Amino acid sequence: MVRKTFVDMPARLGVILALSAALTMTGEPIRAQEYPTRPVRIVVPTGPGGGYDVMARLLAEQVGPRLGQSVFIENKTGAGTIVGTQAVIAAQPDGYTLLAGGLSNIVFNASLYRKAPYDPLKQLVPVAIVYRLAYMLVGSNDVPFADVKAIISAAKAKPDSINLATAGVGTGQQLTAVAFMKATDTKLVEVPYKGATAVYPDLIAGRVDLFFDSITGALPFVQSGKVKGFAILAPQRSKDAPNVPTMDEAGVTGLNVDSWIGLFAPRGTPKSVIEKLQKDITESAPELKTKFATVGAEYMWVPPDKLDSFVRAEYDKWTKLIKEAGITLE
Repeated sequence: MVRKTFVDMPARLGVILALSAALTMTGEPIRAQEYPTRPVRIVVPTGPGGGYDVMARLLAEQVGPRLGQSVFIENKTGAGTIVGTQAVIAAQPDGYTLLAGGLSNIVFNASLYRKAPYDPLKQLVPVAIVYRLAYMLVGSNDVPFADVKAIISAAKAKPDSINLATAGVGTGQQLTAVAFMKATDTKLVEVPYKGATAVYPDLIAGRVDLFFDSITGALPFVQSGKVKGFAILAPQRSKDAPNVPTMDEAGVTGLNVDSWIGLFAPRGTPKSVIEKLQKDITESAPELKTKFATVGAEYMWVPPDKLDSFVRAEYDKWTKLIKEAGITLE
């Protein structure tokens, strides 16, 4: 009996090892097929109310039911868009922590800082690019300017006499403001805020004069008459603010900022998880088109096999522009 026991043990051990190997090889696909089994978090690296936040909330609203789990938003601000972005990079690459990513945190930060805080092309993977929006120059109702030409004339006649709010260092709002000053050879006094929504109480009260914001953030205030809309940085006017001219029409040519926002995941996230998210986002397209249109933005879709090349092309384009403009941050 003892001899038989020892003869059987290797065979039994072989079966156990084979089963273990099979489970190991199939474990990730099984988990990916079950994904998600708990709530999914989308980190927004800006404050509530801006383009990143609006995109993430509308996306979560439509995609959550298809995933069969709640998708919640965490606004994680700080250092422009760096803190929230780094939090996602440091997260487990399992599909449960995702990032709202756009020009500011995926492109600008890597180009602006002398020592880049992270490498978006190596440490993040694009899941979907879905949201396109332009920027708009808005101002307090108290400012005496009738149009952009009057702003430029006043700024040149008396430099540093006009102040301009930004949503923080390195944000799209700040970069757009810098691009405007370079394009018009003017100098405005930048007043940094912690996010776009923090600007509007002071803009409405007349404590700051001007602000470049995404059309998503600016449109409700322009439509309600709480602030003036001076120009939209797009090739054509917005149907939601038809009386606001394009920057070309206002006399500043070539200053169009075609911005985009999408969903990113930490590098190493299983391909099957990313494909599941892409499938559910694609199926949400009709609803997303309608929802995005209500906030002045457009739905856009970059095919999954083109995502990496799209992000790389945008990265290369803006890096070149930022370096040529000589804009750097410590």
